Amino acid sequence: MDQSTSQNSSQKPDQKILEINDLTVSFDGFKALNHLNFSMDAGELRVIIGPNGAGKTTFLDVITGKVQPTEGQVRFQGRNLRGIPEHRIVQLGIGRKFQTPRVYLNLSVRENLDLVCNRHKGVFSTLFGHASAGEKRNVAGLLETIGLDAKADLKAALLSHGEKQRLEIGMLVAQSPDLLLVDEPVAGLTDEETENVGNLLLALAKSHSIIVIEHDMEFVRQIARKVTVLHQGSVLYEGTMDEVQSDPRVIEVYLGEAPSITPHQMKLLRIMAAIAWADDSLSESEAQLIATRLSTWFSKNPDQQQHLQQELLNYIYQGGSIKSSINQVETVEEREQILKLAYTVVQFNTYPGESLINPEEKQAYDQLVGLLDLPVDRVEQIEAEVSNPLQSH
Repeated sequence: MDQSTSQNSSQKPDQKILEINDLTVSFDGFKALNHLNFSMDAGELRVIIGPNGAGKTTFLDVITGKVQPTEGQVRFQGRNLRGIPEHRIVQLGIGRKFQTPRVYLNLSVRENLDLVCNRHKGVFSTLFGHASAGEKRNVAGLLETIGLDAKADLKAALLSHGEKQRLEIGMLVAQSPDLLLVDEPVAGLTDEETENVGNLLLALAKSHSIIVIEHDMEFVRQIARKVTVLHQGSVLYEGTMDEVQSDPRVIEVYLGEAPSITPHQMKLLRIMAAIAWADDSLSESEAQLIATRLSTWFSKNPDQQQHLQQELLNYIYQGGSIKSSINQVETVEEREQILKLAYTVVQFNTYPGESLINPEEKQAYDQLVGLLDLPVDRVEQIEAEVSNPLQSH
């Protein structure tokens, strides 16, 4: 088995690979981490987010031994890491990728990987010696995993920024770590490069435990199963991406003010946003429609409605998942209101000059209808109520 797919046999899925208990790190009285508690399972991909100054970098620094805790402890596979030097922590099975790619620019992609795969060899013997069949298989497997096999003999200096990021991730994997720490891997990347890095991390997550620090929320949505939000050196919230983006405490931390809409109302908004985003596009008029309708639903006060509209517009561009949100809508009245607004959204975005509904949005709407589980005759009645006023224009 090549190193790109190997996993340490001691890493069992039901074990905690990392446990952090009551961790505090102080710098001249400033607490970069403040009684932080965190754990993750072996084989898990966890994403850490948080505003600037939340303690994300210090969090990684303590895990890797670069910074020693003032209080508390970090346990990796049950072992307390306090006092263990950085190089020994690497040998124990923790690898870290920094934000800026650290690759050997004057070496080819293959030579970069070969050098890391065969750490007992020096640069000279790597470049001029003969690799064994096993070593060649390891490098070939890594090249395929990171999607750079076609550029194996190209100098690293000629790679795009995104390709350098994937190469460094490959070099990290070549060290066979049990836990990969990846710091902002898509900063400065194009949309295509971001997607490629995301696909690589998802592939690696099948055989590795991974922590990713990231600011790009769309990228987080692509890869995240569970998200941990740090704020002022502590864990503020943990949950799915939808749960995180709907939590009022998280919204307040990122936007700097307390939201006036409730978490429940946020869930309803996310359902509407998911419908409107179904075709990977959200027009300004669509967003305004949703914000206007919901603001009148949430409040009868004209001044508050105007404030709500602006809040809703700030949140609506985040998209969302229909299924995870609809499960938390309880009353029949709310389900009927959701159906009415959703049908208004899909009717609103018909093709210019035609009566055909955008097929992607219609597919999302049909999924919503199934999840709402309303009687068929009531669904038809609501659709008729929405359609008739539109036809009169």
